[in-house]
Amino acid sequence: MRSSLLLFLIVSILAAGLRADEPIKKPPLKIIPGKVIIPTDAMRRIWGELVSIDLKTRTGTFRNESTEEIMPFTVLPYAELLHHAALGDLQDFRITERAIFRLHQNDEGKWVWLTYIQDEMNMLNGHKEYFYVDRIDPAKGEIEYTQANFDKSFVRAKGLILETDDQTRYWKDGKPAAFADIKLGDKIRAKTHGIGKGKHHRAWEVFLDDASLLKFQKEQQAVHTQRMINEGWPGYVDSISPNEVHLTLFPEGRELTRDLKLGAAVRVAAAGPDRKAMDAVEGTLSAIPTPGHSGEVKIELKAQPKEPMVVAGVARLWLVKR
Repeated sequence: MRSSLLLFLIVSILAAGLRADEPIKKPPLKIIPGKVIIPTDAMRRIWGELVSIDLKTRTGTFRNESTEEIMPFTVLPYAELLHHAALGDLQDFRITERAIFRLHQNDEGKWVWLTYIQDEMNMLNGHKEYFYVDRIDPAKGEIEYTQANFDKSFVRAKGLILETDDQTRYWKDGKPAAFADIKLGDKIRAKTHGIGKGKHHRAWEVFLDDASLLKFQKEQQAVHTQRMINEGWPGYVDSISPNEVHLTLFPEGRELTRDLKLGAAVRVAAAGPDRKAMDAVEGTLSAIPTPGHSGEVKIELKAQPKEPMVVAGVARLWLVKR
């Protein structure tokens, strides 16, 4: 009797401490090697200037433009590298390029794991934002602007300065233009870089209209699609047996899902830390993701690869054209 009463009291006290309308808090996401996980509840998105890249180790550094700190990063295999408002890869980015770097904590608690680099073109295009021209200084090559969305119902900031120099290129209707073509009230966009200090916006490209930015975007999309075709669609190895391998394909190749068919002939290979493929073997697709999405594929292997694939390692997949 006493034990039953004690149990009732404990349950009542615990219940009193919980409110029915309080949401149950989920544990924060953590990055797990071999899994495509982006902990959006634990991240830092930092504007900075790209300082260095090592393509072999897929590491680099950038200058935090708010603190001047040089910050290292390690690109996770599935990171989205958004260049010219489209998907790309590390080799597309230029040193000093201004971008947003999304970082997460590694096992030691250091903010070094990177899950995207978003260039300024992608940010402006994705948020439908523009630089509205408020003042033009031809002598200094400066444009003072207000950054806002397409109808100015949201204003991000006012009194900003876009710098230009003799390396800046201007585009209108997808064709070369000039600084003099910019007028007060115009809404423009730009691809900019830093100068080693501060929050400078010095333009490599100035787009006087949407058509010009979309021309750059379309060209980048074609480059990236061809790269996926040539170098293979990357993904993690989920499981491997003598006759079958399961992969989780990374989002960067999702455009290629339209070409994946059950029973289609493919090649698959292990990849190194630089994501470069090793010797490939042929197989056939026995499971495919939904068109337009990344996801799991299963491949029935015709032979074992010389370089073995390992669970949680990176592999590359190609369609075989018959």
